[in-house]
Amino acid sequence: MRLTQSMCTIAECAPGGDGPAAARPRLVKIAVVGGSGVGKTALVVRFLTRRFIGDYERNAGNLYSRHIQIDGEMLAIQVQDTPGVQIHEHSLDCNEQLNRCIRWADALVIVFSITDYKSFELLSHLYHQVRQLHPGNTVPIVIIANKADLLHIKEVEPQQGLQLANMLGCTFYEVSVSENYNNVFNAFHLLCKEVSKQQITSTPERRRTSLIPRPKSPNMQDLKRRFKQALSAKVRTVTSV
Repeated sequence: MRLTQSMCTIAECAPGGDGPAAARPRLVKIAVVGGSGVGKTALVVRFLTRRFIGDYERNAGNLYSRHIQIDGEMLAIQVQDTPGVQIHEHSLDCNEQLNRCIRWADALVIVFSITDYKSFELLSHLYHQVRQLHPGNTVPIVIIANKADLLHIKEVEPQQGLQLANMLGCTFYEVSVSENYNNVFNAFHLLCKEVSKQQITSTPERRRTSLIPRPKSPNMQDLKRRFKQALSAKVRTVTSV
């Protein structure tokens, strides 16, 4: 995989990128949300590059992209990293930037750290914020417990994360971004499959809708009327001759 990197983007170079729009892979948009310092950026970069980088500048909400093959189909994946959120006076301190990211996404990853109980407390608040912004309740959500290697300073038992995920109806993964790539990939892979299935299911409906004839332009109707009038006049002229 060859990567190009700029200030705020990592994009995998795919052959045929300059081809027609019809030949481009379908797009899957995933937002990663959670508290500060839980490893959201490290998680995203681990998924994109398979590499672990320990230190990052302050999260500015970068957008990353790559192409990935799911069940034999190439998909264009966009992953939106987001700044950390906090609970303020028993409610989620959620700014409009984060709300826009959640609305934009086809699927969500909610991350907490097993070494930070406050980040665990954010889970249910973030979940309900997602459901409020996506009232159809169809957006897939995966909950990830990060820093599973730091058992000596853990504040959250793995079972607590699993129980909450089950209660919310979400898939749960416990990962160590620094030590293991497989579960990180599996979490994103699952979301890509779920979104892809939803898109495939909704495609026939969009196709049926596209077959409904659009109202004809008045200008086109007038043009046809004038053409018929001219044709009739020509026939009458030929007949009279």
